[in-house]
Amino acid sequence: MWAIIRGISERKKAEEALKKARQNLEDLVKQRTEELEKAYDSLKESERGLAEAQRMAHIGSWDWNLVTNEVYWSDELYRIFGRSPQDPGATYNEMLSLYIHPDDREYVDNSIKKALEGELFSFDSKIISANGEEKAFHAQTEIIYDTNHNPVRMRGIFQDITESKKAEEKLRESEEKYRNIVETANEGIGIIDNEFKLTFVNKKLEDMIGYRAGDMIGKQLWFFLSEEAKHNVNLILERGLQDFENPELKFIRKDGSSFWAQVNAKPIFDNYGKLISIITMLSDINKRKEAEESLAKIEIARKKEIHHRIKNNLQVISSLLDLQGEKFKGRKNIQDSEVLEAFMESQNRVISMALIHEELYKGEGTETLDFSTYIKELAENLFHTYSFSSKSIHLNMDLEKNAFFDMDTAVPLGIIVNELISNSLKHAFNGRDNGEILKLRREEGECKKEDNMDTSFTLTVSDNGVGIPENIDIEDLDSLGIQLITTLADQLDGKLELKRNNGTEFIIRFTVSKKDNRAQIDLK
Repeated sequence: MWAIIRGISERKKAEEALKKARQNLEDLVKQRTEELEKAYDSLKESERGLAEAQRMAHIGSWDWNLVTNEVYWSDELYRIFGRSPQDPGATYNEMLSLYIHPDDREYVDNSIKKALEGELFSFDSKIISANGEEKAFHAQTEIIYDTNHNPVRMRGIFQDITESKKAEEKLRESEEKYRNIVETANEGIGIIDNEFKLTFVNKKLEDMIGYRAGDMIGKQLWFFLSEEAKHNVNLILERGLQDFENPELKFIRKDGSSFWAQVNAKPIFDNYGKLISIITMLSDINKRKEAEESLAKIEIARKKEIHHRIKNNLQVISSLLDLQGEKFKGRKNIQDSEVLEAFMESQNRVISMALIHEELYKGEGTETLDFSTYIKELAENLFHTYSFSSKSIHLNMDLEKNAFFDMDTAVPLGIIVNELISNSLKHAFNGRDNGEILKLRREEGECKKEDNMDTSFTLTVSDNGVGIPENIDIEDLDSLGIQLITTLADQLDGKLELKRNNGTEFIIRFTVSKKDNRAQIDLK
């Protein structure tokens, strides 16, 4: 009995152990199944992610078993070839004969054969999809070998590059179109970087400057500019390229000759306002400049001829007055001497105007004359007229150089100086044989009014002669000369002042506007 009981107990233990082992096995299987399900789900998610990535990148993958001739295509590869994913993947021969573009079949076949021999397989080609659409693709592949180094599998990708090829073709056509425009343009076109070095020149610019493109690329713009043009460009850069005003610059050719060009420039800046490059366009204006210079020479010649004729006419008038005055010389009658003096004064006034036209005639055809040179000739002529030869009574002029006035200023001012010097020579040294006849001095100060630059002048004519008595008011004098002086000073919008200390000193203050182009004043 005890043996029976013992046997039952051991069987029970074995059954429990077996049950426990079965439970452990079931738990292990369940755990493994869950792990496999998770791995499967993860694999599915990865496959979905890969399929989505392929769809977005238009990349399809394939796998060809070279032993069984079985072919696997990804969903995106089906889409690229216009086939349904339910269809089996096309074999190599089917793909070659049905889908590869006829123009590329031999090339693709040779590329596959070279890949099987171990060469890299990567190329661009064209296909005709199942729906008849022509597409461009890029292919890459790799070969899988067995232990004996025999190829057993081939796998790779096909990327649909149709849109990028179309974009490249449009870009190429656009670039070709604009290159043709640039190369056939009648203007010289160049691109300069932010160091002012040329990075591109068209054929016209080569012809204009005389250098080949290879000799110009990398050189700075300054290399081809005249010295004057370099100075002008520096001024432009100081103002800023945003205010570029299409200057006319002189360029130097390879053979040393020069030509004029109008320069249009378009600066290119990045998002931070930093200069990247400058597109420049040069228009040859050499013929226009030559025409302008010819016209300027003609105009100068015309003006010189006019001044020459006016001067000659005034000299004829002066000679006629001189001849007329000869009739009164030597007569004792007071009236005759007064008439003679009137003739002489009129003659001097005419000469003062004739000298202006003579200076303009001798000049470069501008509308201004060097007033200092003119005053010197005028004063010397008056000394000669009044026959002052005494070394004790001499002309002392203190004149600043390079004061240029136009006729509107020079004529009235010249007549004023003529009257004042004449008065000194006639009246200041009666009964005296020594003295300093006069001093002429110009003093200027500049003042700005809005955008206008005015220059103020002070002209002083003085002598150390007997002077004008204090009880004489010059405005009450019945003298044509004094009347001319006051009238012409008003015409110049000037102020006339008389000082009677140690002789006579007349001061005329007036202002000349540069903006009105009534004077050209060089203060250097």
